[in-house]
Amino acid sequence: MNIADIATTEFIEVDVGTRMGKVRSMFENGNPKGIIVTNDGEYEGVISEREILQSHVEDDAKVAALTKPSRSTPSPKVDRQEDVRETARVLVESNAKVAPVFENGELWGVITDDAILEAVLDNLDALTVADIYTDDPVTLTEDDGIGKAINLLREHGISRLPILNENGYLSGVVTTHDIADFVIRENHTTTTGDRVGDTQRLLDVPVYDIMTSPVETTTLDATAKEAVETMLEKDYAGLMVTPKDDDRVVNGVITKTDVLRALTFTEEEHMDVQITNISMLDTITRESIVQSIEDVADKYADMQVMHAHVRFHEHNEKLRGTPLVQCQIRLRTNKDQVAGTGEGYGAENSFRVALDKLERNVLELKGVTSDEEYRGQLLRKLNQI
Repeated sequence: MNIADIATTEFIEVDVGTRMGKVRSMFENGNPKGIIVTNDGEYEGVISEREILQSHVEDDAKVAALTKPSRSTPSPKVDRQEDVRETARVLVESNAKVAPVFENGELWGVITDDAILEAVLDNLDALTVADIYTDDPVTLTEDDGIGKAINLLREHGISRLPILNENGYLSGVVTTHDIADFVIRENHTTTTGDRVGDTQRLLDVPVYDIMTSPVETTTLDATAKEAVETMLEKDYAGLMVTPKDDDRVVNGVITKTDVLRALTFTEEEHMDVQITNISMLDTITRESIVQSIEDVADKYADMQVMHAHVRFHEHNEKLRGTPLVQCQIRLRTNKDQVAGTGEGYGAENSFRVALDKLERNVLELKGVTSDEEYRGQLLRKLNQI
């Protein structure tokens, strides 16, 4: 299946000279998945709500401040006849919900994560939430401030945080949209002069004040189709995963990105590896990353690795012009998920540190038993799509 029939020519477009205040209002009023940026009619990039939230660009600044290569990740160009699986990979690796679609070298329209999921929805009953969800979620308590939430969302490259009450039970969820909506709304009620000392006050507001409650949940034995149907119906990007008999306990999170990532699994010779923020690669290549992870997995014959996710995140700190980068590697195996995180100056250094920690964690993973059939079963399910 290709995307020719599911891409759309309807999208929001702004010029690089547009004020950031106007763009923020667009996200507040229309909640678009992304806004296409052009320069004299030529495609320049895509702005997401997450980029708006994490940027420190003033309202009077121009959109060009966010589309400079040094400030944002260039959005890959997708051909209108591209395969659905490859398009899903593009969205996952660019950490985006929308990508520009080109035809004969010209911007034709956009493709969204929702459009892809709707197109394959009937086939998703072959997968369960347990097949694709992310366990060990990052959480906050009700008293934690919005500033801490922003830092965790940025650090882990995620879009939602489960909120726990004083008893450790799930009481709400906070998303990047919740925070952006609150910050934009608060800024509209103040003047420019008032904002000078107001930032810290906003960051200290408890997440309890902006979280969504009650929380929409799903269970491990639910089908991916059921989970996606709920997400599409409620216009949520993800759901909390809880035990079937107690929706107060958080087992993990399933998001539209998790489902898209599953769509990219193939039966090719090499392991399925997804890289988020792939444009940050410097002295290391995608191929060497894949090979290094395969080398670790091959050392442990009883551990069957179905999928690997590598995520890079750039900090503000630099050393002789090279940014401090955090790398997280997460493997989904036949037994459990295992991860390794490291920091270093440049993508390659951070990856090597993370890889070393990953291997140590793999050694500590007890009770891993051989299950060669599991990967084949999952892939057979996916090949129905």
